[in-house]
Amino acid sequence: MQKSQLNAELQSLERKLILLINDHKGLKGENELLKTQNNEMKQFLKAKEEQIDNFKNKDKITKLVDGVVVSGGDTTELKQVINEYIKEIDQCIAHLSE
Repeated sequence: MQKSQLNAELQSLERKLILLINDHKGLKGENELLKTQNNEMKQFLKAKEEQIDNFKNKDKITKLVDGVVVSGGDTTELKQVINEYIKEIDQCIAHLSE
């Protein structure tokens, strides 16, 4: 091969290498962004699962309250007391999760 052909081949390889390096940097940055988004989504999902668990617990308590047979107007009073307990427990959970 002649010197000019070798130079042309070398320059072509150099351009291709530069393009590959730039592509690599871009993909590496995109990968980091996706990892960050993935972690954020995992945290979001965990928070939503905790909310669902809390709602399930509230639902169980509500069903228990509805199932309790108390004489006369005491049912309303019992429901109010239990709802107050639920609110206090929710506040405690909120403080603990901060």
